[in-house]
Amino acid sequence: MQIKFTCPFWGCEKDSPETFMDKVLDAGYDGVEIHLPQNDNFREILMEEIEDVRSNHSEFLFIAQQLTTPDKDTVDQYINRMTKNILALTALQPSFINSHTGKDYYSFDDNCKVIEAALNISSKTGIRLLHETHRGRFSFHAVNLIPYLQKFPEIELVGDFSHFCTVSESMLQDQQDIIQQIIPHIAHIHARVGHEQGPQVNDPFAPEWQNHLTIFDQWWQQIIQHQKESGCKTFSITPEFGPAPYMPSVPFTQQPLGNQWEINYKMMHHLKAML
Repeated sequence: MQIKFTCPFWGCEKDSPETFMDKVLDAGYDGVEIHLPQNDNFREILMEEIEDVRSNHSEFLFIAQQLTTPDKDTVDQYINRMTKNILALTALQPSFINSHTGKDYYSFDDNCKVIEAALNISSKTGIRLLHETHRGRFSFHAVNLIPYLQKFPEIELVGDFSHFCTVSESMLQDQQDIIQQIIPHIAHIHARVGHEQGPQVNDPFAPEWQNHLTIFDQWWQQIIQHQKESGCKTFSITPEFGPAPYMPSVPFTQQPLGNQWEINYKMMHHLKAML
């Protein structure tokens, strides 16, 4: 199985599209994952850059992120906003869409309406749509996710277990049977190491975080092994350590305690060696 690594745009918002793409290619990534800014000129130039790369490397990945801005929506209002976002992204022909779907305070039935709407769009457009395991969404907690997987067995997820750790305030030692039910649905990984009190350690390669890195490595290995046994030919991973305030920082000066770009680059090579 071929594993491809994509570079997050998160943290590179000050870069021009050309600068960002040059950095991505120089670092050896196989694609990009991006929540596109509301800037038509930026989008146009970025898509030109991506298409130029794809003209020579047709397998270069373009993963588009879908998320709605916070608002006190009814479920129907939320579905309308989400649908508009997804349709705009499908027009760009991404490799797939990573969706932040639903809300943690919606009822099970309302979140099911949201998921059904997203699945219908994916079916009609032919663009795969994955749902990220994320705080604030329908997928915010491991055990709460299980009923959705039972109702929608076809659902594909972006696996970011750092959120489960934070919500449960644990390294999920007592939830491994639940994690095993979720792993078969993981179709893309966000490789970030979280901990009991937050979704991101300052540097996963610091010795004080070794145990946490080992736990996440084991989860990622289990996901990859399942995909191999299922006959998957290509799988993608985004090393996704974020900038401040996700990255812990020094009080007052707000200097980040780690270098986001270097950590993501090092995580990519750590996973290449391990997987």
